[in-house]
Amino acid sequence: MLLMTTTPLSLAPTTARRAVLTRRIRLFVAATITYNVIEAIIAITAGTRASSTALIGFGLDSVIEVSSAAAVAWQFSGADPERRERTSLRLIAASFCALAAYVTVESARALIGGDRAEHSSVGLVLAAVSLAIMPLLSAAQRRAGRELGSASAVADSKQTLLCTYLSAVLLAGLAVNSLFGWWWADPAAALVIAAVAVKEGRDAWRGDACCAPTTARSATPTTGGCADGCCSG
Repeated sequence: MLLMTTTPLSLAPTTARRAVLTRRIRLFVAATITYNVIEAIIAITAGTRASSTALIGFGLDSVIEVSSAAAVAWQFSGADPERRERTSLRLIAASFCALAAYVTVESARALIGGDRAEHSSVGLVLAAVSLAIMPLLSAAQRRAGRELGSASAVADSKQTLLCTYLSAVLLAGLAVNSLFGWWWADPAAALVIAAVAVKEGRDAWRGDACCAPTTARSATPTTGGCADGCCSG
């Protein structure tokens, strides 16, 4: 007789677990909003003083981060968050597209005009701190969002991760410009970030059809809280 073994399927979160995950996501969203408000003020102020398009753009990205996180907070502020999922995802997608448009225009303007920014110690420190903090915050929110089955929370975590990419680009651009005078490095790299933003915006726009609410599929096998693992990116 052949003995057959099966691998247990991961089940949807219980009601108690969903409550824990919802509170956790609210905490991550609050932390994201608080940090990005501070980041935006510092970046825009420092960018204006140094005439740095990269720093100002980074600060505006922080503003978009706040709007994205606020959309997720709004989703989970009511008694029926699943019904707000679609609107939250559309707002997040729109913020990605707005960011991509701004970065593209400003990068092209900088490349064509040969704009050169002054050295900014504040900008270098801010980019380094964000590069250290944002990946951790993004990963934590993404895990909670996947388990809960919230596409908007996963999309917002990707927005936070995009801020990590921008932090790296900003840090490299400011450092290379200060050390070698390669003024074109930052706007050129920012164009790559714009392309990533377009992709993430498209994914967020389609995400409401990807991650069905866990309450509606409690009997359906899941992968990390999202049907077929489609939100695992």
